[in-house]
Amino acid sequence: MTPPKPPARPDKVSLWRYLHLFRQDILSAQPARLYRAWMAEFRTPFFRSYLCNDPALVRLVLNERPDDFPKSNRIGEGLRPLLGNAVFVTNGDVWKRQRRIIDPAFEGGRIRETFPAMYAAGQAAVARITPGVQEIEPEMSHAAADVIFRTLFSIPIEHEIASQVFDQFRAYQREQPILNLAAFLPLPRGFPRFHSRRTKQTAAQIRGLIRALTLQRADQIAAGTAPDDLATKIMTTPDPISGQCFNTEEMIDQVAIFFLAGHETSASALGWALYLLAMYPEVQDRVAEEAAAITDAPDFAVMGKLKFSRDVFREALRLYPPVPMMVRENQRPEMFRGRAVAPGGQVVLSPWHLHRHARIWERPDEFDPDRWQTEAGRGCARDAFIPFSTGPRVCPGAGFAMVEGPLLLAMLVREFRLETVPDKQPVPVAHLTVRARDGIWLDVKRRR
Repeated sequence: MTPPKPPARPDKVSLWRYLHLFRQDILSAQPARLYRAWMAEFRTPFFRSYLCNDPALVRLVLNERPDDFPKSNRIGEGLRPLLGNAVFVTNGDVWKRQRRIIDPAFEGGRIRETFPAMYAAGQAAVARITPGVQEIEPEMSHAAADVIFRTLFSIPIEHEIASQVFDQFRAYQREQPILNLAAFLPLPRGFPRFHSRRTKQTAAQIRGLIRALTLQRADQIAAGTAPDDLATKIMTTPDPISGQCFNTEEMIDQVAIFFLAGHETSASALGWALYLLAMYPEVQDRVAEEAAAITDAPDFAVMGKLKFSRDVFREALRLYPPVPMMVRENQRPEMFRGRAVAPGGQVVLSPWHLHRHARIWERPDEFDPDRWQTEAGRGCARDAFIPFSTGPRVCPGAGFAMVEGPLLLAMLVREFRLETVPDKQPVPVAHLTVRARDGIWLDVKRRR
Protein backbone atom coordinates (compact mmCIF):
# COMPACT_ATOMS: atom_id res chain seq x y z
CA MET A 1 0.00 0.00 0.00
CA THR A 2 1.14 3.51 -0.80
CA PRO A 3 -0.03 6.38 1.42
CA PRO A 4 -2.55 8.63 -0.34
CA LYS A 5 -1.70 11.92 -1.98
CA PRO A 6 -3.93 14.33 -3.92
CA PRO A 7 -4.56 13.78 -7.61
CA ALA A 8 -2.23 15.92 -9.73
CA ARG A 9 -3.85 18.22 -12.26
CA PRO A 10 -3.01 18.11 -16.01
CA ASP A 11 0.15 19.97 -17.00
CA LYS A 12 -1.85 22.67 -18.79
CA VAL A 13 -4.93 24.46 -17.49
CA SER A 14 -6.16 28.03 -17.98
CA LEU A 15 -4.84 30.75 -15.66
CA TRP A 16 -8.22 31.30 -14.05
CA ARG A 17 -8.72 27.57 -13.51
CA TYR A 18 -5.27 27.40 -11.92
CA LEU A 19 -5.99 30.35 -9.61
CA HIS A 20 -9.29 28.77 -8.59
CA LEU A 21 -7.59 25.44 -7.82
CA PHE A 22 -4.70 27.18 -6.05
CA ARG A 23 -7.00 29.10 -3.74
CA GLN A 24 -9.05 26.00 -2.93
CA ASP A 25 -6.15 23.57 -2.46
CA ILE A 26 -2.57 24.31 -3.47
CA LEU A 27 -1.62 20.62 -3.53
CA SER A 28 -4.00 19.32 -6.18
CA ALA A 29 -3.42 22.52 -8.19
CA GLN A 30 0.12 21.37 -9.00
CA PRO A 31 1.06 19.16 -11.98
CA ALA A 32 2.73 15.78 -11.46
CA ARG A 33 5.94 16.86 -13.20
CA LEU A 34 6.86 19.02 -10.20
CA TYR A 35 7.83 15.88 -8.28
CA ARG A 36 10.80 15.57 -10.65
CA ALA A 37 11.52 19.20 -11.57
CA TRP A 38 14.43 21.13 -10.05
CA MET A 39 12.68 24.41 -10.80
CA ALA A 40 9.47 25.66 -12.42
CA GLU A 41 8.16 29.10 -13.36
CA PHE A 42 4.53 30.19 -13.06
CA ARG A 43 3.21 33.42 -14.54
CA THR A 44 0.20 35.50 -13.55
CA PRO A 45 -0.74 38.94 -14.90
CA PHE A 46 0.87 40.67 -11.90
CA PHE A 47 3.84 38.59 -10.75
CA ARG A 48 5.94 35.51 -11.45
CA SER A 49 6.51 32.58 -9.11
CA TYR A 50 9.47 30.22 -9.10
CA LEU A 51 9.13 26.83 -7.45
CA CYS A 52 12.61 25.76 -6.32
CA ASN A 53 13.23 22.06 -5.59
CA ASP A 54 16.97 22.24 -6.21
CA PRO A 55 18.61 21.75 -2.75
CA ALA A 56 21.27 24.31 -3.71
CA LEU A 57 18.58 26.96 -4.29
CA VAL A 58 16.83 26.03 -1.04
CA ARG A 59 20.11 26.53 0.83
CA LEU A 60 20.72 29.83 -0.94
CA VAL A 61 17.33 31.25 0.03
CA LEU A 62 16.99 29.87 3.57
CA ASN A 63 20.56 29.46 4.83
CA GLU A 64 23.08 31.50 2.85
CA ARG A 65 21.28 34.77 2.05
CA PRO A 66 18.01 34.87 4.01
CA ASP A 67 18.00 38.68 4.30
CA ASP A 68 17.82 38.93 0.50
CA PHE A 69 14.70 36.72 0.47
CA PRO A 70 12.23 38.00 3.10
CA LYS A 71 8.83 36.43 3.60
CA SER A 72 6.33 37.41 0.95
CA ASN A 73 3.58 39.77 2.08
CA ARG A 74 1.24 38.04 -0.37
CA ILE A 75 1.00 35.15 2.08
CA GLY A 76 1.27 37.16 5.28
CA GLU A 77 -1.62 39.49 4.44
CA GLY A 78 -4.05 36.59 4.50
CA LEU A 79 -3.19 35.92 8.15
CA ARG A 80 -3.02 39.51 9.43
CA PRO A 81 -6.48 39.58 11.08
CA LEU A 82 -5.40 36.86 13.51
CA LEU A 83 -1.61 37.21 13.71
CA GLY A 84 -1.08 40.96 13.50
CA ASN A 85 2.70 41.41 13.44
CA ALA A 86 3.61 37.99 14.83
CA VAL A 87 7.06 36.58 14.22
CA PHE A 88 5.66 34.32 11.48
CA VAL A 89 4.88 37.24 9.15
CA THR A 90 7.44 39.92 9.99
CA ASN A 91 10.80 40.61 8.32
CA GLY A 92 14.01 42.53 8.90
CA ASP A 93 14.86 44.20 12.19
CA VAL A 94 11.36 43.67 13.62
CA TRP A 95 11.64 39.92 13.09
CA LYS A 96 15.20 39.79 14.46
CA ARG A 97 14.11 41.54 17.66
CA GLN A 98 11.18 39.16 18.07
CA ARG A 99 13.41 36.11 17.68
CA ARG A 100 15.93 37.46 20.20
CA ILE A 101 13.14 37.54 22.79
CA ILE A 102 11.37 34.30 21.80
CA ASP A 103 14.26 31.91 21.15
CA PRO A 104 15.48 31.59 24.78
CA ALA A 105 12.10 30.13 25.75
CA PHE A 106 12.63 27.19 23.39
CA GLU A 107 16.20 26.27 24.27
CA GLY A 108 16.90 22.64 25.12
CA GLY A 109 16.69 23.04 28.88
CA ARG A 110 13.38 24.85 28.67
CA ILE A 111 11.88 22.12 26.49
CA ARG A 112 12.92 19.57 29.11
CA GLU A 113 10.97 21.59 31.68
CA THR A 114 7.79 21.44 29.57
CA PHE A 115 7.85 17.62 29.46
CA PRO A 116 5.51 17.05 32.45
CA ALA A 117 2.87 19.30 30.85
CA MET A 118 3.18 17.42 27.53
CA TYR A 119 2.83 14.10 29.33
CA ALA A 120 -0.24 15.33 31.23
CA ALA A 121 -1.84 16.38 27.93
CA GLY A 122 -1.08 12.91 26.53
CA GLN A 123 -2.72 11.27 29.54
CA ALA A 124 -5.78 13.47 29.06
CA ALA A 125 -5.98 12.52 25.37
CA VAL A 126 -5.80 8.79 26.18
CA ALA A 127 -8.57 9.20 28.76
CA ARG A 128 -10.74 11.23 26.38
CA ILE A 129 -10.66 8.83 23.41
CA THR A 130 -13.26 6.08 23.39
CA PRO A 131 -12.90 2.97 21.19
CA GLY A 132 -14.85 2.79 17.95
CA VAL A 133 -14.87 4.09 14.39
CA GLN A 134 -14.19 7.81 14.53
CA GLU A 135 -12.60 10.80 12.84
CA ILE A 136 -9.25 11.19 14.57
CA GLU A 137 -8.28 14.70 13.44
CA PRO A 138 -10.55 16.52 15.95
CA GLU A 139 -9.05 14.45 18.76
CA MET A 140 -5.54 15.37 17.66
CA SER A 141 -6.51 19.03 17.44
CA HIS A 142 -7.84 18.81 20.99
CA ALA A 143 -4.68 17.10 22.25
CA ALA A 144 -2.31 19.54 20.51
CA ALA A 145 -4.25 22.55 21.79
CA ASP A 146 -4.09 21.07 25.29
CA VAL A 147 -0.29 20.81 25.01
CA ILE A 148 -0.04 24.46 23.96
CA PHE A 149 -2.16 25.80 26.83
CA ARG A 150 -0.49 23.61 29.45
CA THR A 151 3.03 24.58 28.37
CA LEU A 152 2.32 28.22 27.54
CA PHE A 153 -0.09 29.29 30.32
CA SER A 154 -0.11 26.30 32.71
CA ILE A 155 -3.82 25.71 32.13
CA PRO A 156 -5.55 22.67 30.57
CA ILE A 157 -7.78 22.92 27.52
CA GLU A 158 -10.80 22.59 29.83
CA HIS A 159 -10.03 26.03 31.29
CA GLU A 160 -12.85 28.39 30.31
CA ILE A 161 -10.77 30.81 28.21
CA ALA A 162 -8.61 28.07 26.68
CA SER A 163 -11.74 26.20 25.63
CA GLN A 164 -13.19 29.32 24.02
CA VAL A 165 -9.97 30.02 22.09
CA PHE A 166 -9.98 26.44 20.80
CA ASP A 167 -13.62 26.64 19.71
CA GLN A 168 -13.14 30.01 18.00
CA PHE A 169 -10.00 28.83 16.24
CA ARG A 170 -11.88 25.90 14.71
CA ALA A 171 -14.37 28.40 13.30
CA TYR A 172 -11.51 30.57 12.00
CA GLN A 173 -9.88 27.59 10.31
CA ARG A 174 -13.09 26.78 8.43
CA GLU A 175 -13.44 30.37 7.20
CA GLN A 176 -9.82 31.14 6.25
CA PRO A 177 -8.31 29.79 3.00
CA ILE A 178 -4.52 29.54 2.78
CA LEU A 179 -4.61 32.46 0.32
CA ASN A 180 -7.14 35.21 -0.06
CA LEU A 181 -7.81 37.21 -3.21
CA ALA A 182 -5.29 39.87 -2.21
CA ALA A 183 -2.46 37.39 -2.79
CA PHE A 184 -3.04 37.54 -6.55
CA LEU A 185 -3.52 41.29 -7.01
CA PRO A 186 -1.05 44.23 -6.97
CA LEU A 187 -2.79 46.03 -4.12
CA PRO A 188 -1.15 49.08 -2.50
CA ARG A 189 -0.30 49.06 1.20
CA GLY A 190 -3.36 49.84 3.31
CA PHE A 191 -5.85 48.69 0.65
CA PRO A 192 -8.62 46.40 2.03
CA ARG A 193 -7.58 42.75 1.86
CA PHE A 194 -10.96 41.09 1.09
CA HIS A 195 -11.24 39.24 4.40
CA SER A 196 -14.75 38.04 5.07
CA ARG A 197 -16.69 39.64 7.90
CA ARG A 198 -16.80 36.28 9.66
CA THR A 199 -13.00 35.88 9.41
CA LYS A 200 -12.40 39.31 10.92
CA GLN A 201 -14.97 38.78 13.67
CA THR A 202 -13.55 35.40 14.68
CA ALA A 203 -9.98 36.69 14.64
CA ALA A 204 -11.01 39.62 16.87
CA GLN A 205 -12.71 37.26 19.32
CA ILE A 206 -9.63 35.00 19.52
CA ARG A 207 -7.35 37.97 20.08
CA GLY A 208 -9.68 39.29 22.78
CA LEU A 209 -9.48 35.98 24.66
CA ILE A 210 -5.69 35.89 24.32
CA ARG A 211 -5.56 39.47 25.62
CA ALA A 212 -7.39 38.38 28.77
CA LEU A 213 -4.85 35.60 29.40
CA THR A 214 -1.92 37.93 28.69
CA LEU A 215 -3.15 40.69 31.02
CA GLN A 216 -3.84 38.15 33.75
CA ARG A 217 -0.30 36.79 33.40
CA ALA A 218 1.16 40.33 33.49
CA ASP A 219 -0.62 40.88 36.82
CA GLN A 220 0.79 37.59 38.16
CA ILE A 221 4.30 38.53 37.06
CA ALA A 222 3.98 41.89 38.81
CA ALA A 223 2.75 40.16 41.98
CA GLY A 224 5.49 37.52 41.85
CA THR A 225 2.96 34.66 41.60
CA ALA A 226 3.38 33.71 37.93
CA PRO A 227 4.14 30.06 37.11
CA ASP A 228 7.48 29.39 35.42
CA ASP A 229 6.09 28.47 32.00
CA LEU A 230 6.67 29.61 28.42
CA ALA A 231 4.43 32.69 28.68
CA THR A 232 6.24 33.95 31.76
CA LYS A 233 9.63 33.29 30.16
CA ILE A 234 8.74 35.19 26.98
CA MET A 235 7.03 38.08 28.75
CA THR A 236 9.98 38.63 31.11
CA THR A 237 12.80 38.23 28.57
CA PRO A 238 14.16 41.60 27.44
CA ASP A 239 15.67 42.13 24.03
CA PRO A 240 19.44 41.97 24.75
CA ILE A 241 20.00 44.95 22.43
CA SER A 242 17.21 47.39 23.38
CA GLY A 243 16.48 46.03 26.86
CA GLN A 244 12.72 46.15 26.15
CA CYS A 245 10.23 43.32 26.61
CA PHE A 246 7.15 42.65 24.50
CA ASN A 247 4.24 44.97 25.26
CA THR A 248 0.71 43.56 25.54
CA GLU A 249 -0.20 43.85 21.85
CA GLU A 250 3.10 42.30 20.77
CA MET A 251 2.57 39.41 23.16
CA ILE A 252 -0.94 38.84 21.81
CA ASP A 253 0.54 38.58 18.31
CA GLN A 254 3.10 36.01 19.46
CA VAL A 255 0.60 33.91 21.43
CA ALA A 256 -1.64 33.82 18.34
CA ILE A 257 1.17 32.34 16.22
CA PHE A 258 2.23 29.94 18.99
CA PHE A 259 -1.31 28.63 19.03
CA LEU A 260 -1.60 28.53 15.23
CA ALA A 261 1.83 27.00 14.60
CA GLY A 262 2.05 24.86 17.70
CA HIS A 263 -1.47 23.48 17.68
CA GLU A 264 -2.47 23.34 14.03
CA THR A 265 0.77 21.85 12.71
CA SER A 266 1.11 19.26 15.47
CA ALA A 267 -2.50 18.18 15.03
CA SER A 268 -1.92 17.72 11.29
CA ALA A 269 1.24 15.66 11.79
CA LEU A 270 -0.26 13.48 14.53
CA GLY A 271 -3.39 12.73 12.51
CA TRP A 272 -1.39 11.58 9.49
CA ALA A 273 1.07 9.63 11.65
CA LEU A 274 -1.78 7.67 13.24
CA TYR A 275 -3.27 6.93 9.83
CA LEU A 276 0.10 5.66 8.56
CA LEU A 277 0.41 3.39 11.57
CA ALA A 278 -3.08 2.05 10.91
CA MET A 279 -2.01 1.30 7.32
CA TYR A 280 1.10 -0.54 8.49
CA PRO A 281 0.21 -2.69 11.55
CA GLU A 282 3.70 -4.20 11.76
CA VAL A 283 5.15 -0.71 12.21
CA GLN A 284 2.43 0.09 14.74
CA ASP A 285 3.38 -2.98 16.78
CA ARG A 286 7.01 -1.83 16.88
CA VAL A 287 5.91 1.56 18.24
CA ALA A 288 3.70 -0.14 20.84
CA GLU A 289 6.60 -2.35 21.95
CA GLU A 290 8.87 0.67 22.29
CA ALA A 291 6.15 2.64 24.10
CA ALA A 292 6.11 0.04 26.88
CA ALA A 293 9.15 1.91 28.22
CA ILE A 294 6.86 4.79 29.26
CA THR A 295 6.13 4.39 32.96
CA ASP A 296 3.24 5.96 34.81
CA ALA A 297 5.47 8.85 35.92
CA PRO A 298 8.23 9.21 33.31
CA ASP A 299 10.81 11.95 33.13
CA PHE A 300 12.38 13.53 30.06
CA ALA A 301 14.95 10.71 29.82
CA VAL A 302 12.25 8.43 28.38
CA MET A 303 12.54 10.31 25.08
CA GLY A 304 15.89 8.57 24.56
CA LYS A 305 13.98 5.27 24.45
CA LEU A 306 11.46 6.42 21.83
CA LYS A 307 13.86 6.44 18.89
CA PHE A 308 11.65 4.46 16.50
CA SER A 309 8.61 6.55 17.45
CA ARG A 310 10.66 9.60 16.54
CA ASP A 311 11.51 8.10 13.14
CA VAL A 312 7.83 7.31 12.53
CA PHE A 313 6.89 10.89 13.35
CA ARG A 314 9.71 12.15 11.12
CA GLU A 315 8.47 10.01 8.24
CA ALA A 316 4.94 11.36 8.73
CA LEU A 317 6.39 14.88 8.53
CA ARG A 318 8.16 13.92 5.32
CA LEU A 319 5.06 12.53 3.59
CA TYR A 320 2.61 15.08 5.02
CA PRO A 321 4.51 18.25 6.00
CA PRO A 322 1.97 20.42 7.86
CA VAL A 323 3.12 23.59 6.07
CA PRO A 324 3.32 22.44 2.45
CA MET A 325 4.79 25.59 0.89
CA MET A 326 6.77 28.65 2.00
CA VAL A 327 6.99 31.83 -0.08
CA ARG A 328 9.87 34.31 -0.15
CA GLU A 329 10.37 37.38 -2.34
CA ASN A 330 13.72 38.23 -3.92
CA GLN A 331 14.90 41.79 -3.31
CA ARG A 332 17.41 42.06 -6.16
CA PRO A 333 18.05 40.47 -9.55
CA GLU A 334 18.93 36.78 -9.27
CA MET A 335 20.03 33.98 -11.56
CA PHE A 336 18.39 30.64 -10.73
CA ARG A 337 19.67 27.68 -12.75
CA GLY A 338 20.51 29.97 -15.66
CA ARG A 339 17.18 31.80 -15.54
CA ALA A 340 16.96 35.51 -14.69
CA VAL A 341 14.64 36.30 -11.78
CA ALA A 342 13.65 39.96 -11.53
CA PRO A 343 13.15 41.62 -8.12
CA GLY A 344 9.70 40.93 -6.70
CA GLY A 345 9.59 37.30 -7.85
CA GLN A 346 7.72 34.92 -5.56
CA VAL A 347 10.20 32.20 -4.60
CA VAL A 348 8.22 29.12 -3.57
CA LEU A 349 9.94 26.47 -1.46
CA SER A 350 7.72 23.42 -1.20
CA PRO A 351 8.35 20.84 1.53
CA TRP A 352 5.51 18.88 -0.06
CA HIS A 353 7.37 18.44 -3.35
CA LEU A 354 10.88 18.43 -1.91
CA HIS A 355 10.04 15.63 0.55
CA ARG A 356 8.61 13.47 -2.26
CA HIS A 357 11.08 14.43 -4.98
CA ALA A 358 11.73 11.44 -7.25
CA ARG A 359 15.32 12.47 -7.99
CA ILE A 360 16.29 12.86 -4.34
CA TRP A 361 14.52 10.20 -2.26
CA GLU A 362 14.46 6.43 -2.74
CA ARG A 363 10.83 5.28 -3.05
CA PRO A 364 9.63 8.80 -2.25
CA ASP A 365 5.93 7.95 -1.92
CA GLU A 366 6.43 4.96 0.39
CA PHE A 367 6.16 5.00 4.16
CA ASP A 368 9.47 3.69 5.53
CA PRO A 369 10.49 4.92 9.00
CA ASP A 370 13.66 2.81 8.83
CA ARG A 371 15.05 5.06 6.08
CA TRP A 372 16.10 7.56 8.76
CA GLN A 373 18.75 5.18 10.08
CA THR A 374 20.39 4.66 6.68
CA GLU A 375 23.18 6.75 5.20
CA ALA A 376 20.97 7.63 2.21
CA GLY A 377 18.17 8.75 4.50
CA ARG A 378 20.48 10.91 6.59
CA GLY A 379 21.83 12.50 3.41
CA CYS A 380 18.32 13.31 2.20
CA ALA A 381 17.51 14.74 5.63
CA ARG A 382 20.38 17.19 5.24
CA ASP A 383 19.46 18.20 1.69
CA ALA A 384 15.71 17.87 1.34
CA PHE A 385 13.85 17.71 4.66
CA ILE A 386 12.47 21.06 5.84
CA PRO A 387 9.16 20.54 7.70
CA PHE A 388 10.15 23.36 10.09
CA SER A 389 12.02 25.40 7.46
CA THR A 390 15.76 25.81 8.07
CA GLY A 391 18.39 28.49 8.56
CA PRO A 392 17.79 31.61 10.70
CA ARG A 393 14.02 31.38 10.15
CA VAL A 394 13.71 27.79 11.29
CA CYS A 395 10.63 27.38 13.48
CA PRO A 396 11.64 28.19 17.08
CA GLY A 397 9.35 25.38 18.25
CA ALA A 398 10.95 22.65 16.10
CA GLY A 399 12.62 20.95 19.07
CA PHE A 400 9.40 21.28 21.07
CA ALA A 401 7.44 19.54 18.28
CA MET A 402 9.96 16.71 18.02
CA VAL A 403 9.36 15.90 21.68
CA GLU A 404 5.59 16.39 21.66
CA GLY A 405 4.94 14.37 18.48
CA PRO A 406 6.77 11.12 19.30
CA LEU A 407 5.63 11.24 22.94
CA LEU A 408 1.91 11.57 22.14
CA LEU A 409 2.20 9.05 19.33
CA ALA A 410 3.77 6.46 21.64
CA MET A 411 1.27 7.11 24.43
CA LEU A 412 -1.71 6.67 22.10
CA VAL A 413 -0.39 3.52 20.43
CA ARG A 414 0.53 2.00 23.80
CA GLU A 415 -3.15 2.23 24.74
CA PHE A 416 -4.97 1.72 21.42
CA ARG A 417 -4.73 -0.42 18.30
CA LEU A 418 -5.58 1.55 15.17
CA GLU A 419 -7.09 0.15 11.98
CA THR A 420 -8.11 1.80 8.73
CA VAL A 421 -11.79 2.06 7.79
CA PRO A 422 -12.80 0.56 4.41
CA ASP A 423 -13.94 3.11 1.81
CA LYS A 424 -12.64 6.03 3.87
CA GLN A 425 -9.22 6.76 2.46
CA PRO A 426 -8.23 10.33 3.35
CA VAL A 427 -7.28 12.75 0.57
CA PRO A 428 -4.78 15.41 1.67
CA VAL A 429 -5.64 19.03 0.97
CA ALA A 430 -3.94 22.23 2.11
CA HIS A 431 -5.83 24.90 4.01
CA LEU A 432 -3.95 26.43 6.93
CA THR A 433 -2.09 23.10 7.10
CA VAL A 434 -2.25 19.76 5.29
CA ARG A 435 -5.44 18.07 6.43
CA ALA A 436 -7.73 15.38 5.03
CA ARG A 437 -10.58 16.57 2.81
CA ASP A 438 -13.19 14.43 4.59
CA GLY A 439 -11.27 13.71 7.76
CA ILE A 440 -9.06 10.82 8.85
CA TRP A 441 -11.27 7.93 9.94
CA LEU A 442 -9.87 5.11 12.07
CA ASP A 443 -11.24 2.12 13.93
CA VAL A 444 -9.81 2.56 17.42
CA LYS A 445 -9.61 -0.51 19.65
CA ARG A 446 -8.26 -0.75 23.17
CA ARG A 447 -4.95 -2.58 23.24
CA ARG A 448 -4.92 -3.39 26.97
